[in-house]
Amino acid sequence: MDTGTPATGGFAALLLRLRTEAGLSQEELAHAAGVSVRALSYMERGQSRGPQRRTVQALAAALGLDEAGARELEHTASLGRPRRALAADVPPPAAAPDAVAQPGVPDLLPRAPRGFHGRAAELDALTRATAGEAPVCLVVGPAGVGKTALVLHWAHRGRAGFPDGRLYADLRGFGGTGEPVLMEVLREFLAALGVPRDRIPESANGAAALFRSLAADRRLLVVLDNARDSEQVRPLLPGGRRCVTVVTSRHRLPGLIVTDSARPVAVDVLGPEDAAMLLAGVLGAERVLAEPVAARRLAELCGGLPLALRVAAARLAQRPGWSLEAMAAELADETRRLALLDVEDTGVRAALRVTLQELPREVARQFAHLGRHPGTHVDRYAAAALAGTDPAAAEACLERLAVAHLVTETAAGRWTMHDLVRLYARSLDVAPEALTRVLDHYVATGLAAVAAAEPGNEECFPLPADHLPPAAVREFDDRAAAVAWYAAERDDLAVAVAAAHAAGLHGRAWRIVMVLWPLIVWRVRDGWVPLLETGLAAARADADRHGESRVLNVLGWVLIEEGRIEEALTHLAAASALASRAGDAAAEANALVVLAMAQAALGGLDEAAQGCERAVELAREAGDRTLERLALQHLARHRADAGEWRRALDTATAALAFDDRPGTSDVPRILLLMVRGEALLGLGDEAEGIAQLDLAAREAESAGYEDGAVRALGVLLRVSADAGVRARYDAAVARLTTRA
Repeated sequence: MDTGTPATGGFAALLLRLRTEAGLSQEELAHAAGVSVRALSYMERGQSRGPQRRTVQALAAALGLDEAGARELEHTASLGRPRRALAADVPPPAAAPDAVAQPGVPDLLPRAPRGFHGRAAELDALTRATAGEAPVCLVVGPAGVGKTALVLHWAHRGRAGFPDGRLYADLRGFGGTGEPVLMEVLREFLAALGVPRDRIPESANGAAALFRSLAADRRLLVVLDNARDSEQVRPLLPGGRRCVTVVTSRHRLPGLIVTDSARPVAVDVLGPEDAAMLLAGVLGAERVLAEPVAARRLAELCGGLPLALRVAAARLAQRPGWSLEAMAAELADETRRLALLDVEDTGVRAALRVTLQELPREVARQFAHLGRHPGTHVDRYAAAALAGTDPAAAEACLERLAVAHLVTETAAGRWTMHDLVRLYARSLDVAPEALTRVLDHYVATGLAAVAAAEPGNEECFPLPADHLPPAAVREFDDRAAAVAWYAAERDDLAVAVAAAHAAGLHGRAWRIVMVLWPLIVWRVRDGWVPLLETGLAAARADADRHGESRVLNVLGWVLIEEGRIEEALTHLAAASALASRAGDAAAEANALVVLAMAQAALGGLDEAAQGCERAVELAREAGDRTLERLALQHLARHRADAGEWRRALDTATAALAFDDRPGTSDVPRILLLMVRGEALLGLGDEAEGIAQLDLAAREAESAGYEDGAVRALGVLLRVSADAGVRARYDAAVARLTTRA
């Protein structure tokens, strides 16, 4: 805010007039020139004895004065400066041994990048990070993301803020030509600051000290581009409080944050609009606007990576008759994409190759093995399985890769790769058994999740004869931990099934499908049929009748829930026959239970009850109490649906007595509580019936079994007008709908 009364003439009046004509407030001019608002106010009020030459130059640049205007401002300012004593009055000072000539204003910045678009958020972040006293700003991001272009664009745009000069050095931390030695950079900086070549100290320490001394009273910008590590940067940091240092690196350089309070600014890939603008900058707006869908597809295939987009645009620029759609069609081929994104010695592969060369051997080895992962995310256990190492070593490598921006930690303990980085990793040579190892990791971890989610259930299957056990298997403390793992890994497990089947590892494919059965039970309407059909095809290709019967059984049950009863009957009859021929009593009992569900859906409640009674007998023969309880649960359900309330209540009560884990809850228990509640209502005991249904609903809500919560609360609503029950029902339906 303007304060005080300006002087009536001289420098103060001239400065005030020029600022007013430029339409700038004191705050705006002070910020642009790099002076304080108070100092500028003093100048305009005539209270300053005469600003220094550097300050006047900064003001002239910020005001946009031409050469004549700048000279006038400087001359007027010089009239207010105190005169030096005459040479006869005061003897001249002795020349300092390291005295240097008064330099001009150095500017070592490369030219501003052409075709720069977008990055408004990053530019703002960079401006904020470079505010304050002697800031060190660290601009980090993966290879090819445009860190240097961002910094140079920002530096050229803000030239007026650095009236004493702009220094730049490419530290070539990720180049193929080798890094410059420290003295090489210091000599260039000192020469730019006016030090004669023959007066530059010979030692790096001496040259660095002189650089810090010369920078002490200047407002300099120092750009240190492509730094490999913090050690490479520290000797080049200026000493002035008004100096700004901007460092770019593919690595995060946490050491620089610790020792020099560096402020990080992350640079990520471009969004669709900015990516299209970049293409338009090379190809022309008309060409891009003529094919907006193809331009967006090109941006997607390049992953929003500016380097990849520029290479694609360069190829198109060389072929003016070629459409963007044709280029996108070529890039859609993953086997050719990286090759198409290379031009001469520039491209995605070259940039990634150099980044990888800077990493320790074990980290580069882990990176190559990540390329064999069939999905998009890994945790330390999956990474360890891929590389044949242990989780601790794998996690250390993942963290180092994250520092190098080759992987990104999307959630605690979960990492992913940019699509182009993943393609590059897949092009590297690794041991062929990497895929088998990670598939067997999923099998082993899935079995551990089943044991935690549904304790007491029988093993889903025996392990393959050639199973490759991982060095360590994730442990699950409880059902919640297992559910969280299922939710996080579901998509990657589905991709792993497809990859295993395509690679002819059919035994792994159907086994991974089967370890998902607790999640299928909890989220039965989540579209499982295609995955189960792949599992079925894999089990048949594996010639494993046990596996085929189990997959058929789960597939039939899901089809029933989707209302595809006739299809379900076909699969379930086949499952029962397979289990019977194999003499697998447990598998046959399972098949009969699910077959009974299909029969009940078609109105055959007596037939369904008979099938469940036979399933109870088979489970007892097999000595499987968990399966016996499951068969009793379904038998109770069919009797309740038939209105046989007393028999339904007795059967449900008998099945609940099997529960030898007080305080725990699982899906069968919740469903049995529901049957008890309905049977009690049917027998006229409304209070106890409501209590049992409410208990079932609360246990379902607590376990995340939304389908069960909706069912139990739906029955409650038929006998209760309680607003709280309605609210819980609506919330459960919303959660179920959102998840689906």
